[in-house]
Amino acid sequence: MEHPWSRFVAIGDSLTEGIGDPSPDSPGGHRGWADRVAEELSAQSEGFAYANLAVRGKLIQQIIDEQLEHALDLRPDLISICAGGNDVIRPGSDADEVTAKLEGAIARLSASGATIMMLTSVDTGFSPVFRSIRGKVAIYNENVRKIAQKYDAIVVDLWAVEELQDSRYWSDDRLHYNPLGHQVLANAALNALNVPHELGAVDPGVVPVRTWRQARKEDLVWAKEHLMPWVIRRIKHQSSGDFVTAKRPEPVPVQPPTER
Repeated sequence: MEHPWSRFVAIGDSLTEGIGDPSPDSPGGHRGWADRVAEELSAQSEGFAYANLAVRGKLIQQIIDEQLEHALDLRPDLISICAGGNDVIRPGSDADEVTAKLEGAIARLSASGATIMMLTSVDTGFSPVFRSIRGKVAIYNENVRKIAQKYDAIVVDLWAVEELQDSRYWSDDRLHYNPLGHQVLANAALNALNVPHELGAVDPGVVPVRTWRQARKEDLVWAKEHLMPWVIRRIKHQSSGDFVTAKRPEPVPVQPPTER
């Protein structure tokens, strides 16, 4: 059965851009969950088109200022928005303030008549890096669900996806999903849209056995290669998305890369 959408536009930050899921065949060198969803939707609907305006590192106000009106100008009938995660993980941020901005964006998108798809954040309790903000993330998620109910939006509830609470689905930076994680997220999104699809389950393999010494060595490598650059960018008020442009700025047909 063919789904009802003909034009999908995705907006947001690194999660929707597809960081952590490198693919030389994909625009911008990254594939990601939104591309995977668009590939499945495109396979089921002739003339289907897809744009992805998401850019890594963007805060919610930047997404609103830089992507919202562009997205509406493209006249989508399906819009995904994942925004606020970069705000919530920042020290001192307020989840209620972040989601108040999000609600303003959803109200604007809702007025277009398009179907809106929102995402909650994953349960961060498993992560030593983000365990301390689990309560703030839970408040953000409850606000997302409340906004979705108010505006009749579809929610992809990542908090409930247990696979994503497993480090085997995350990239080396411990901040973004790896290809397996993006595949799991794409499955969850298509299920939330109630679209039959051919994305299969993924096998992360066995849990690697590490000695204490190996684990500490990996922690040091991670701190040097990922944590310190992040801290330095915060001090300098820089973003990983500075000078990065949208990888799919206009709606076009989409095909899966050579290897799925």
